Amino acid sequence: MADLSLDILVIPTYNTLTLGVADNSIYPDPNTTTSPSIEICVPGFDGVDIVFTQNSFNVFNSYILGLTGVDDDLLPLPDGVYTLTYSVDPPLDNFVTKTIIRVEQLQERFDAAFMKLDMMQCDQAIKTQSKVELNSIYFLIQGAIAAANNCAVETAQKLYNQASKQLGYFILNNCGCSGTNYITNFQ
Repeated sequence: MADLSLDILVIPTYNTLTLGVADNSIYPDPNTTTSPSIEICVPGFDGVDIVFTQNSFNVFNSYILGLTGVDDDLLPLPDGVYTLTYSVDPPLDNFVTKTIIRVEQLQERFDAAFMKLDMMQCDQAIKTQSKVELNSIYFLIQGAIAAANNCAVETAQKLYNQASKQLGYFILNNCGCSGTNYITNFQ
């Protein structure tokens, strides 16, 4: 019989309103564990303990996480570094902690900018420059995710902030770039 081994997976829901967490644990006998719960620390808020359904995919929103009230509309979950700790009894000290960074709101902005790229009526150098800039932003977003997955929280936040800043500048300037960077560096 296998030993108890707790594990959770944060699964993308591709929705700013939800956070998906799947139970990937190995239970010798699921009936012998009690009180499965997960503590989720949302950036800027206190951690909240929530009942967790074993061997299942759990979806959390702003109401479940205590960010909004029963009668309020659901709010997008903030981007940033989240800490999730899943635990069961017995034994009391059996838990697993994961650190992740949510980038759904930033990704939504990135996707909108990317979709505009194909619709812009620019010359080839400018269009190519836009692709270079979006690739750089995408690289920063992926770096933030990798850093958070490896518990490098400060690095993750720096990379996220840089990606957000560059994306904001890109969106504001749309097709106003000169294309010079592409011509200088890639031709």
